[in-house]
Amino acid sequence: MSTELPAPTVAPDEGSATALSRRTFIATSTAAGGVAATAGLATTPAAAATHTPGAAAETPPTSRVTLSVNGDRHTTMVDNRTSLLDLLREHLGLPGTKKGCDAGACGACTVLVDGRRVNACLTLAVRLDGAKVTTIEGLADGDRLHPLQQAFIDQDAFQCGYCTPGQIMSGAGCIKEGRTGSDAEIREWMSGNICRCGCYTKIVRAVQQAAGRK
Repeated sequence: MSTELPAPTVAPDEGSATALSRRTFIATSTAAGGVAATAGLATTPAAAATHTPGAAAETPPTSRVTLSVNGDRHTTMVDNRTSLLDLLREHLGLPGTKKGCDAGACGACTVLVDGRRVNACLTLAVRLDGAKVTTIEGLADGDRLHPLQQAFIDQDAFQCGYCTPGQIMSGAGCIKEGRTGSDAEIREWMSGNICRCGCYTKIVRAVQQAAGRK
């Protein structure tokens, strides 16, 4: 009598379709589970706040500033980090004051604050509450040019014109301070204003003319 033995169980070959299907199933299931878990975390507010760096940045402090610019009174709320230069150009619509280096090295942003020359890019607006600011837009008396503005035209003291507003404001301050006794004194006290076109000789002549020395 013969006894039929059950067929031996053979492990599927690693390259067979059965093994490939099993691996595909496992990989797909794992990926799907990961996506579901990630989605679950993303919909949890606490988790989202924890895993999203910089998501809730603090609002920078602001201050109310009131100052007189070219005779007009302005009150505005500004970020405490706002420079006088940015306040003039971006908040008050006065683009005559130029942004050159934005580091206090070129003088293109020179304005007068309470009659004194300052680099607007280095001056915080919040420190000027109640101050009187004069920019190139307010230097003339209506249609009548300031003597230094006229002198710049007479002496052809500008080329590209980008530094001109700062040069004129600095020169006006220099005249008011009485720093125009000689060419050397004018050059020394206006040395913070750079002219990339190299019009220094004509600028000095313009300051001399406006100061009554020429």
